[in-house]
Amino acid sequence: MISISSLSKTYGTEPVVNVSSLSIRKGESFGLVGNNGAGKTTLFRMILDLIRPTEGSVTIEGKSVQGNDEWKHYVGSYLDEGFLIPYLTPDEYFKFVGKLHSYSDADLSQFLQKFEELFNGEITGKKKHIGDLSKGNLKKVGIAAAFMGNPQVVILDEPFENLDPTSQIRLKRLLQLERETRAITYLISSHDLNHVTEICGRIVILEKGKVVKDMEGGDLLAQLEEYFKA
Repeated sequence: MISISSLSKTYGTEPVVNVSSLSIRKGESFGLVGNNGAGKTTLFRMILDLIRPTEGSVTIEGKSVQGNDEWKHYVGSYLDEGFLIPYLTPDEYFKFVGKLHSYSDADLSQFLQKFEELFNGEITGKKKHIGDLSKGNLKKVGIAAAFMGNPQVVILDEPFENLDPTSQIRLKRLLQLERETRAITYLISSHDLNHVTEICGRIVILEKGKVVKDMEGGDLLAQLEEYFKA
C-alpha cells in the first residue's frame, strides 16, 4: 500500500529523517511514536508530498507521491491547523471540502451525523469562525474533514492532543468503528501510548529520524512503556 525507500530529509547538516525501508500494508493500523524531535511529523509530510525529501521515495499503490495526484483521491489527512481555513465557519469549511468530493447537501448532512458525539454541540450550527475555535475544536474539525470522500488511507498527526478526556475516548471509539465498517488504513502518530496501542496493531518507534523498533503482537503498551521508561 505505502512503501518508503531510502527516505531522508536533512536541513543544513542536520538529518531529521533517515528511513531506509518501511512498508505499510493495506488495511493496517499503523502507529508512529517517539519523543519530541524524533521526525514523526516530517515523515508524514513527506508521505503526503508536503515537503520534498533530500533523498529517497514514497509510493502509494506503486506510484510515487511526487508528480502524481491520483493518490490524493483516496488519502485523507490532518496534521495541523494549516490544513484549515480560519476565516470560514466549520459549516462553511465542511461545505467547501464536501464540494471537492461532490457531496450534495444531503450527503454532507449524513456524513456529519457520525461526528455529532465528538462535536458535542460545539462545532456545527455556530457562527464562530474556525480561527476563533479552541485547539481541541480545531482538531475535531480537521479530523472530520480528513474522512470526507471515504478515503482508503487516513493520516493523523497527534489526533488526541488538546482534546479533553471525554473527547479522546469518543474519538478513539469513532476511529475503531470506522475500521470495523470498512478496510481503512490508518497512520497515526501519538504521544498517548494507551490510545495509540488500542487503535493500532503495529507500532513503529522513531528516534532521531530512524526506525529503532517495529512491533506487532504481544502487549504493545507494555513494550512501549519498557522502552520509554526513564
